[in-house]
Amino acid sequence: MAVYAIGDIQGCFDELIKLLEVVRFDPQQDQIWLAGDLVNRGPKSLDTLRFVQQLGEQSAKVVLGNHDLHMLAHAAGNNEFTHRLDTIEPVLTAEDSDELINWLRHQPLFYHDRELQFSMVHAGLPPEWSIDEALERAAEVETVLQSDNWREFFKHMYGNKPKRWSAELTGWDRLRFITNCFTRLRYCHEDGSLALKFKGAPKDKPVDQKPWFMMPNRASINDKIVFGHWSQLGTGQYDNVFSLDSGAVWGEQLTAVRIDQTPYQWTVVEADADGLPHTGNKTAAEKQRWL
Repeated sequence: MAVYAIGDIQGCFDELIKLLEVVRFDPQQDQIWLAGDLVNRGPKSLDTLRFVQQLGEQSAKVVLGNHDLHMLAHAAGNNEFTHRLDTIEPVLTAEDSDELINWLRHQPLFYHDRELQFSMVHAGLPPEWSIDEALERAAEVETVLQSDNWREFFKHMYGNKPKRWSAELTGWDRLRFITNCFTRLRYCHEDGSLALKFKGAPKDKPVDQKPWFMMPNRASINDKIVFGHWSQLGTGQYDNVFSLDSGAVWGEQLTAVRIDQTPYQWTVVEADADGLPHTGNKTAAEKQRWL
């Protein structure tokens, strides 16, 4: 069985199909890992969700990203943070919308395969959490998302605080911190607190911040982790972590890495710039505002 981890799709369905054709993905015996942000900003979120859902859990492993949660928030009735570049309306008005929303909110925030010894997250982990602790923390949010009270979660999800993990955190503050780690994290301050405002490349970062995977004494430092979310970082292997977001929705590339054997095999396909809404000669600062 071949296992391919794939970066942010964001509704770039045609690019996903092209990538699967290039690697000769066979859903009867192979598996894809999708590192979150299946939807939004690209043109075919509805097609993407329908395709991944019908693959089934055996062939497709999914974790939720911030854009997936953003769409779930709209499905829950929280439209406070609508963005003019959102492309989620076709999902929300589809005849099978309820089925797709129900399926999406039952996907995890963190995935670990003990046989492969690989984990998958959309954004990152705070330095304090081991893999087992990450699984426990993810389960706290997943329990709420999968409950009858799931809509209440989205009244409290948005926000940058609290910034520092403590086992003493409770209620919505605790769930918001956990969610921010798994779906929004790029940098930490030197004291380990979350630094959620700056979204750019490491060469431009504030001096007191480090990428989450470069934090000293990180509890998960010896664990292999694939993640997306960070197109300005670029794709590549950084010790034991693998960055997968290559900016498909920006007309750049969609990337997969085969993780069931070494040496790890990377595959990219070019995005169809003419069919995507975020192409053009944007500066790095302009691009950062839309990430």
